[in-house]
Amino acid sequence: METFSDILLIYFFIFGSISGFTEGEGVLPDGPLNAAVGETVMFTTTLTPTEKPFKSVNWAFNFSKLIIVVINSEETIGPEYEGRITFFPSNASLELRSLTLDDTGPYSVNIVQDGILPSGRTTLVIYEKVSSVLVTSSSTDLVEFSGSVSLSCSASGSSLSFLWLNGSSEVTASDRVQLTDGGSSLTIINVTRFDQGPFRCSVSNPVSTGTSDPVNLSISYGPENINLILSPPQGYFAVGSDISLTCSVGSRPPAQFNWFLNGDQLLDTGSELRLMNVQMSHSGNYSCQAFNSKTLRSQTSQPSTITVLVFTRNWMKDGSKLTLTDNMTLSDNNRVLTFNTVKRKDEGEYFCNISNPVSSDGAKYVLIFNYQSSECAAGCIAGIVIACFSIIAVACGVGYYFYRRRTNKNPQTHITGEHVYENSSPYDKKI
Repeated sequence: METFSDILLIYFFIFGSISGFTEGEGVLPDGPLNAAVGETVMFTTTLTPTEKPFKSVNWAFNFSKLIIVVINSEETIGPEYEGRITFFPSNASLELRSLTLDDTGPYSVNIVQDGILPSGRTTLVIYEKVSSVLVTSSSTDLVEFSGSVSLSCSASGSSLSFLWLNGSSEVTASDRVQLTDGGSSLTIINVTRFDQGPFRCSVSNPVSTGTSDPVNLSISYGPENINLILSPPQGYFAVGSDISLTCSVGSRPPAQFNWFLNGDQLLDTGSELRLMNVQMSHSGNYSCQAFNSKTLRSQTSQPSTITVLVFTRNWMKDGSKLTLTDNMTLSDNNRVLTFNTVKRKDEGEYFCNISNPVSSDGAKYVLIFNYQSSECAAGCIAGIVIACFSIIAVACGVGYYFYRRRTNKNPQTHITGEHVYENSSPYDKKI
């Protein structure tokens, strides 16, 4: 009984005297073929399948280790390949299973068929799949422009290639960025806020790819671009006004704020300073200062000037200073003139002048008393109020009535607290 060694000797004697191994010749595809440990590879010949059995077929690894010999349809399998291969007699193809790293190398096939000796050769490369991709960082808490960081990528597998990603963008070498150790180490010098990540390491080989979990860097910066906003946006304010100053700045982590009046620090903190019911003592130059506890940097705003003024209101009647009678009262800091009972002697032109140390303005009203009846029920005229904001009157439906008349062809003029505005009504209103 012939042993595998005897068959191997006879086969190599026959093919050694007839033909040498020939790479290519269209029998096997060009290599290499890539596969992973534990997987299966198929060596498929380019021969047309046929029902007629080949006279002989020989598959060998590394040109000397016989995988299988087929002579007149009788198969003899090498001891190391028992249970791992399947031979396809129709086209002499071969399937190899349960691959190991030791299966890497050249594979050859030689065939005898009706005087034709097709043969071929290809290469198989086995890789360990990529796994356990991990990124470690030398630091994750940094200050912009004054810190550097090193990221290291490790992984299991064979023939590994490394690619770094910042977000979705590939990280490439530059003046500030260094890639070393075959690309597995990334060093960033003088980090900026755009180096926060997330950083990922993508590791690959011809049969697999693996990506690490993201690593984020905390990069502190600022304060910068400080801006002080005054609301309302004006420089002059009346006594009793409410004022808000807001300080904004670019900073990570959020900045701490201090406030200054004429260079002296106030007790107030926070990004907003509210001045309620201001007095003249609140006048001055206000500024805010932002401080970053991580970068240990600070920035101070340009000063914003606030001037608090006392507004004076003076009333006149028919061009002379108004003398209050027993039926008149002034209230709300001379803002409102009230007639408790209206008399004919109250008829005339009333003028309210508002002034402060830098400007003045005013408006006038004409009050006309129309006599229609000699009698009127008691209380038919309850009173009239003339204010630097409005005129109010309560009257009965018959008897006496009063009306406000325009003093010129322009729309009526009314006084609102500290400003003069115009009423667009095209006709006189009765009161």
